[in-house]
Amino acid sequence: MPKLLNENETAQFHREGYIFPIKILDDEQISFNRSLLERFESAQGKPIGGAQRNKSHLLFKWVDDLMRHAMILDAVEDLIGPDILCWNTLFWIKEAGSESFVSWHQDLRYWGLDTDDLVSVWLALSPATPESGCMRVLPGSHRGDLLPHKDGYELDNLLTRGQEIAVQVDETKTVEMPLQAGEISLHNVRLAHASGPNRSTDRRIGLSLHYMPTRAKQTVGEWDSAALVRGKDRFGHFSITPRPSRDLDPVTVSFHEKATTAVREVLFKDAEKVRETL
Repeated sequence: MPKLLNENETAQFHREGYIFPIKILDDEQISFNRSLLERFESAQGKPIGGAQRNKSHLLFKWVDDLMRHAMILDAVEDLIGPDILCWNTLFWIKEAGSESFVSWHQDLRYWGLDTDDLVSVWLALSPATPESGCMRVLPGSHRGDLLPHKDGYELDNLLTRGQEIAVQVDETKTVEMPLQAGEISLHNVRLAHASGPNRSTDRRIGLSLHYMPTRAKQTVGEWDSAALVRGKDRFGHFSITPRPSRDLDPVTVSFHEKATTAVREVLFKDAEKVRETL
């Protein structure tokens, strides 16, 4: 029996590579989680950035809690089964009026993971609209061979290498995925996707959570980590991340440095140059 998704949603995900929107958080929960992020940013005197964006569940207990949200995991289980690892959590923030964008790309080309059954959940902590630069996808592009990519390193590109599909994307065939705060979208990490700049007057705050079955392996890096969020890990291909007892728990902060270094090594494998920060 499915836990959350209906038959049509599951069929669309496998056929088109995405589904949206699904309401996860209510207004009080949205306000609470956004306030925790912005309180931290205010305390450090700048927006979250660099390695703080990556594997953020090791820095912030509230992100670890979101990563393990029962409704999110129910949806993921309906797609990939009951034994689930979360490989990464990553903030995608575009400030109001920002020129930041994400070029057309397929994540799996750069992640070094050996399974096609990877689900990216994108959680909106503020509205993600066409005006604020919501995600756009190319339906069906998760099927077949991965497309060729090139590295651009544009300053405003939020991707590590400014990676971009090296063939023309037919924009008339793409679909926008707007989300209200508290909603999620889900897409296969082979799916081509992109997003534009933020032309709105509010920050566009997104948190992506990347789930995979426990049988998955890392094929590029010599060591990698993931969080066991549901079921059992019978394979042991990843070091299981510790859970923070509080925000900035010294134990998980130390692990975070090792884990994000490993991710950088994977993402910049064979790159012509390496950016200073993710």
